[in-house]
Amino acid sequence: MLYPWLVFVHAVSALVSIGPFIVLIPMLGKLRTAEGSLLHAYLDSFQFVVRLSKHSGHVLVISGLLLMWLGEWPWKTPWIAGTFIVLFGSLFFMARAFSPTIRRLRQSEPYDRTALLKKLSRSLYVYLFILVVMLWLMMMKPALW
Repeated sequence: MLYPWLVFVHAVSALVSIGPFIVLIPMLGKLRTAEGSLLHAYLDSFQFVVRLSKHSGHVLVISGLLLMWLGEWPWKTPWIAGTFIVLFGSLFFMARAFSPTIRRLRQSEPYDRTALLKKLSRSLYVYLFILVVMLWLMMMKPALW
């Protein structure tokens, strides 16, 4: 009875951790011309999505670990090990990808907005790719070795 609910929680937390990043794609173009309070509103949205993804990621990992334990999946299962390898890599990437760039864009001192937005855009697409790789590993369960 508990296992199906954990699968549901796991799936919803995956959706919540990936979905909001898609909304940020059109916002990148608007950041190029936004000024003042509008710029800060867009940056607040970016920061909210990053925080939401972090917290839903916590639920995702905990529910995944519980699913492994209840489903008796061994750690050595290729798609589980691959997912955890990608997950740890994504943690290091996310820690450096968004917050420092958003912080720089909030500063009032002169900065190269184009370069920072290019970095933010690249980070967004790389992180989406990482999330899709993890999603593929969990859904397709490939035999990697």
